[in-house]
Amino acid sequence: MTSTTERVLVTGGAGFIGSHLCERLLAAGKEVLCVDNYFTGARSNIAHLLDNPKFEAVRHDITFPLYVEVDQIYNLACPASPVHYQFDPVQTTKTSVHGAINMLGLAKRVKATILQASTSEVYGDPFVHPQREDYWGNVNPIGPRACYDEGKRCAETLFFDYNRQHKVPIKVARIFNTYGPRMNPNDGRVVSNFIVQALKGDPITIYGDGSQTRSFCYVDDLVEGLHRLMETDGTVTGPINLGNPGEFTILELAETVIRMTGSRSRIERHPLPQDDPRQRKPDITKAHAYLKWMPHVPLEEGLERTIAYFAKTYF
Repeated sequence: MTSTTERVLVTGGAGFIGSHLCERLLAAGKEVLCVDNYFTGARSNIAHLLDNPKFEAVRHDITFPLYVEVDQIYNLACPASPVHYQFDPVQTTKTSVHGAINMLGLAKRVKATILQASTSEVYGDPFVHPQREDYWGNVNPIGPRACYDEGKRCAETLFFDYNRQHKVPIKVARIFNTYGPRMNPNDGRVVSNFIVQALKGDPITIYGDGSQTRSFCYVDDLVEGLHRLMETDGTVTGPINLGNPGEFTILELAETVIRMTGSRSRIERHPLPQDDPRQRKPDITKAHAYLKWMPHVPLEEGLERTIAYFAKTYF
């Protein structure tokens, strides 16, 4: 099939990352079927796409089977912030595990290539820094974050077993902290938290002493990486890290957001949550080698766009 006739399923397509991916796929000439149960996604994220004749949106929960005809599947469906994935941890695990089984079953039936949106959380609180794809991770399997961390790890297991056992063509991307317009203001993630608090003039809440590090990837860069991974030949399965290797402490991020918003917010410290990773930084050697991909949007430029979105949308 030519790219102009390919039909692509995006689960979680009304979410923060999913909606940007839908835009990218439409721009590439694909037909896009967006599936979302709107637990964390929002119809407003895709409202501007609904008049596009190549775009279709369906409300569906992937813990139940889905019967459609598609050429490619991007499996992004799963709450990704602690506030949301800990709200109903059993359902979070079901989404990762039952959802993966259902989507892999669909891929097997229609002979589609399927991409799993995995996460840097599979590395847990790492002993290896930066994190390479051959690192097996340090995850607490019974902690409050395990529904997400272990759910995503199990999903990766299922993907590789379906590939080995049933020859399903797979791609696995491990996504590191991503930010940008359409983030949920109440998702508890550090970038959206800090921006909302700064725009309100509320205290900026830092957990621990703020020395823990994160690497922040702007959503446009991430979506380009996902698209390039899907378009690789069948020999490239991953897992491949997708993230920005620029490393910042949480305190540095807070101070940058305060400066860029001109806020009078002060910094307020709280105890560090259980199993919160101390360091997070991707090794993107494989992404550069196999996808010719690297992020281009610097943190301050991405923050400027994200702050503008939040200021316009919510204030």
